[in-house]
Amino acid sequence: MNTWELDKEYFEWLCCLIEKPDTNSRKVLEILFQKEFVWMVLNDDNRAQDGKDLRREFLDERGYSATTDFIEIGCSMLELLIGLSRKLAFEGDGEPSVWFWGLIKNISLHKFTDDKPFSEDRVDEILDRVIWRTYSPLGHGGLFPLARSDQDQRRVELWYQMSAYLLERID
Repeated sequence: MNTWELDKEYFEWLCCLIEKPDTNSRKVLEILFQKEFVWMVLNDDNRAQDGKDLRREFLDERGYSATTDFIEIGCSMLELLIGLSRKLAFEGDGEPSVWFWGLIKNISLHKFTDDKPFSEDRVDEILDRVIWRTYSPLGHGGLFPLARSDQDQRRVELWYQMSAYLLERID
């Protein structure tokens, strides 16, 4: 199997993990799959690894052997969000797909659907805001917006942002 075929099958597998029946956001998912997550806060490399671990799960499930090229490339935003969604489901209960679409809504990507034209540049700007942490100090515009915090969320690793987000939802 060539790399293109493997990527295509892997993308479909990822989509099956998070798609819901009324999903009309295939193009956004493709953009998320193509956009690399770059971590800049200490320990966010762990969240990138969570996303990349999905590749091994996919390969194991399909009975494929690992290729270095496939395993070692950077974590995509789609992989990151699925990895985070799984952590949220484990820590906060619920289904990963529900958490995934909640994160999509938090960063305002839910507005972009396949049934109406949209600017891929605008989606890219939103993803850059998340990656480069140009969202508000309380996390608004990012994955985990908070009502209150003593810390600037732009400087907090994703794990602790996620934990604070969950705690606000429980209170």
